[in-house]
Amino acid sequence: MKFEYTTVMNFTNALRGMRNPKESWHKNDTVERICSPNYCSAKDCGECDNCKPTGYCGICVSIGKNDMKLAQQLIRAGSEHRKFMRQIFVSVDVTAPLYWWKEFDTYKVGTTANSTSTMHKLTSKPITLDCFEIDDYDGNIEIYKNIETVCEHSYKTKDFAEGTIEDLEAIRKRYLETKDKKTWKELIRWLPESWLQTRTVTMTYENLLAMCSKGQRRFHKLNEWSGVDNDALTYFIKWARTLPYAQELIFIDEVIEDEKKG
Repeated sequence: MKFEYTTVMNFTNALRGMRNPKESWHKNDTVERICSPNYCSAKDCGECDNCKPTGYCGICVSIGKNDMKLAQQLIRAGSEHRKFMRQIFVSVDVTAPLYWWKEFDTYKVGTTANSTSTMHKLTSKPITLDCFEIDDYDGNIEIYKNIETVCEHSYKTKDFAEGTIEDLEAIRKRYLETKDKKTWKELIRWLPESWLQTRTVTMTYENLLAMCSKGQRRFHKLNEWSGVDNDALTYFIKWARTLPYAQELIFIDEVIEDEKKG
């Protein structure tokens, strides 16, 4: 998987608006700053205390103590109280296999995705192993053995993968030669679930709070979500933890657990 062009927007408006019910705007202490154009989007910019890069036009956000205290109180109180989380927006380009996108598509409310087109672009470039999700690919898993009189031949996953890719590429070339729609349909029909697709996704911190919860995807057996069994992967939960104030707002249950232990 790959996550690119991550942008987080609307912190100041969301955190100002959370004070509307009690009209406590005078306590609002969240600020946004334009930081150095050379700031690093993967860590604090270092130009001001408690400052987190948002990936948006060099802007960093700093949530003050007053706003953080109220924000966490509202999050703990439940979804009907933490409406401000629905107003913190995230945009990101995600490249992931089709089998992962099927699971992501269960999150319809508050999320939008605009994808690259398999229909229009599938035949535009050669089909190779790099077109598929191979982060934790193991080509040496034995599928079956054919015991013959002289020797034993082992058929492995790499043999299956190589054969499948070779056949798909042959169908693609045949389509380019003939422009036969039936040939194109067969290419679509037999395309594996591991085919990589890029989508530009928008969602909110409320969506992420749900997705990253313990009961949803944090410890999911599909490691594209959770990273379980292979922490070398770039996976969804790992990416979510890089967002500004993710620990304090999205993974707040871990903060609460630490407080109890302390």
